[in-house]
Amino acid sequence: MEKTVQLEHMNTRVFVEGAYDTALIPLGSCESHGDHLPFAMDALTAHKLALGVAERMEKVFVLPPTFFGFSQHYWHKPMSISLSQDTNIRVIADILDSLAHWKIRNVLIINGHDGNISAIDVAARAARLRHPDMKIGSLDAWWVTAGNLLPKDTFEVWNGLGHGGEGETSIGLACFPELVDMAHARGMIPEVDENVKELWDFSELTDYGATGAPEKATREKGQAMYDVLVDYLVAYLTKRRDTNWAYNPK
Repeated sequence: MEKTVQLEHMNTRVFVEGAYDTALIPLGSCESHGDHLPFAMDALTAHKLALGVAERMEKVFVLPPTFFGFSQHYWHKPMSISLSQDTNIRVIADILDSLAHWKIRNVLIINGHDGNISAIDVAARAARLRHPDMKIGSLDAWWVTAGNLLPKDTFEVWNGLGHGGEGETSIGLACFPELVDMAHARGMIPEVDENVKELWDFSELTDYGATGAPEKATREKGQAMYDVLVDYLVAYLTKRRDTNWAYNPK
């Protein structure tokens, strides 16, 4: 059997012999990302990042991605399929409880969808109370982190941000170009406040199902995003392992 880091491709013998101690949980959604990106963009990206991290480390495995999240704020265009917030919290909580049952104590959530962030926080903090020895980290918004880590002149518009925007479309071109249709890439840049969280419906931000400037996307920008994120997460997990997740190591 060929070596794999994907849990769904393993069997019990392979998993036990691997002595895995760290799980990566890719979270996504099923929703419109404009007319140029696939519905599963969030899950596919989170999964691709998780695989890149696990393949460079020992005893790290990747759970199958979740293809549904809280997406009711994207119901303006087909085919957004949403879980309720309560269900989304419960799904994440049940995954964490299952990992705790099997003595997996180190967990990194790699989230691909903005609508999952509040559910992750609720579910993960409650899981820490139920399982005090479980250590949980979460990359809530890779699209923000990539912009922070890369040189400031990497992107042409809005620091690459946007739902289906320059950054997200670029990482699609780098990771699964066969699913990206640049001929239909277009978005809008809404005027949203930088400091006050505004609870918009996506139909109020754009006519196209995408925000930002997807037409500015390139494969090279996407590869730079992928590389810097995987490098960062490998370094993060290595540091946490080396210090046994001690936030104030002696």
